[in-house]
Amino acid sequence: MSLEIRSPKYERASITIPSEVADLQKSFNGTICSNKGDEYEISDNIIDLLGDESSEMTWAQSSNHWKVTAAVYEDIWRKRSLSILTGEEFPIQKEQELLKNWLNPQANKLYMDIGCSTALYGRLVKKEQQQCDIVSLDFSRQMLEEARLKAEAEQISLYLLRSDARQMPFFGATFDGLMMGGTLNELTDPLKVLYEARRVIKKDGTFFMMHLVKSPTWYIRLMQDSAGLGGLTFWTIEDSNQMFERAGFSVTDQFTKGIVCFTKLVPA
Repeated sequence: MSLEIRSPKYERASITIPSEVADLQKSFNGTICSNKGDEYEISDNIIDLLGDESSEMTWAQSSNHWKVTAAVYEDIWRKRSLSILTGEEFPIQKEQELLKNWLNPQANKLYMDIGCSTALYGRLVKKEQQQCDIVSLDFSRQMLEEARLKAEAEQISLYLLRSDARQMPFFGATFDGLMMGGTLNELTDPLKVLYEARRVIKKDGTFFMMHLVKSPTWYIRLMQDSAGLGGLTFWTIEDSNQMFERAGFSVTDQFTKGIVCFTKLVPA
C-alpha cells in the first residue's frame, strides 16, 4: 500500500509515498510534495525529508554518519555487542525471538523502526510477517544506504525514511507497532522522541524497546560515565521506566541481561 506522511513544514498537509518506493529491487528516484508545495527528494528509494539540514549532534550520533560505521555496524558490532555488553554468550537469536514474540506483527499492519541504523529490526519483522508494511527511520543517510543494500539482498520491501525522530512526519495514531534497538541511549532528547512515539502509535499498539542501563558494577559504571562524554546516556531500570511512563507508556514485560534491557511498552 502507499504510505501517507505528514509534511515536515505544514502540520495539516499530507504527502503520499507510492508503494513502489518500498520495492527495493527497483531503483526509485523522484520528488514528492504536499498540497502546500513543499518538496522532498527520493534518491535510490530513500525518502529524504532533511536534505542538507544539519543539527547539533553528539559524537555518538555523528559517528553514525560515517560510511565505515554503517559498513561494520551490523555484521561486526551488532552481532557481538550483546555478548560483550552482558558479559556472557548472548546470541542475537534471543533478541530476535523477543522482538517477534512481543511485537507479534500482523498482516496488513504498519510498523516503524525508530533510529533503524541498518534496519535490522525492520527486516526481521518483515521476514516474520511479509504482509505487513515497515517504515525504517533514521537521520543518517549512510545507515539508510546500508539498510537498502541489505534489504535488497534479502529481497525485503521497506520504506526508508531520512527524518528527525524528534519531529516524526506522521499524523497521530498511524502505527500498529514501534521498535527501537539501542538508539535511546544516543538521543540528545530521549523524552521528546518518546512523546513523539506515543503520539504516532495506535492505542492498542506495542512498542518494543532495547536499551542499555546503568551497571551495578562500579568499574563498568566508570566506563559508562566516560562514555557520557561522547553523548551516551545510561539510566537505571527504575529511571528508564519512569521516563517511559512520563511519555505515556506502560511497561508490560521486561527482560534484563547485564546492562542490556528489553522492554515491552503499550500506550497507557
